Amino acid sequence: MSLTEAQNAMLKAPLDPKNVRKPEGKFGPKGDYLEGWFVMNELNRVFGFDGWSYTIDLSRDALSEGQDSKGNPQWQAAYTCVCTLTAAGVTRQDVGFGSGFAKQVGDAIEGATKEAATDALKRAARTFGNIFGLALYDKERANVHAPPPPTITDDQRIELMNLFEATAFPVDRFLSVSKIKDLRELPAAKFEGAKGWIKQEAKKLTEQAA
Repeated sequence: MSLTEAQNAMLKAPLDPKNVRKPEGKFGPKGDYLEGWFVMNELNRVFGFDGWSYTIDLSRDALSEGQDSKGNPQWQAAYTCVCTLTAAGVTRQDVGFGSGFAKQVGDAIEGATKEAATDALKRAARTFGNIFGLALYDKERANVHAPPPPTITDDQRIELMNLFEATAFPVDRFLSVSKIKDLRELPAAKFEGAKGWIKQEAKKLTEQAA
């Protein structure tokens, strides 16, 4: 199963910094990271709800009963997880680690296994590109920046061309004022404003010619 043109475009896109989280506290990630739910959401967005799957293989590294910083009883668990992720016919594999601390042994194990599985899935997913966190491993962060704003659709471009024709307003002048080379470059957010401006300027030209 080969990737579509749209999927390739999404995988080549930069990682939007608004989706990156900073580490908090002395436990958890040591550097900037993506949340597990976000990675799964991106997998759904790019490959479809039925276009990817994964399996996990958990192994216990440690399980012991000790004490917390206040001397209270505490179970401590550590697990390693191997995640095998398959998307669009491509299989990737990576390893994650998780630790859990709780009064009850079951809660400690649950925390450690969930953390290990999520960590392994995120690490496997990053191999598919920047939007899955690969960009965070580049010290220069060259591919961590906001994506360009969406541009007008083909239907909106045709609507503008019809407006230019109806008002006899020169397209070149509009492109020059908008500082773009082609109507396809016009940001979608400026579409309605562009129509109003064209009508207004076309009216001025008509009044001047009268």
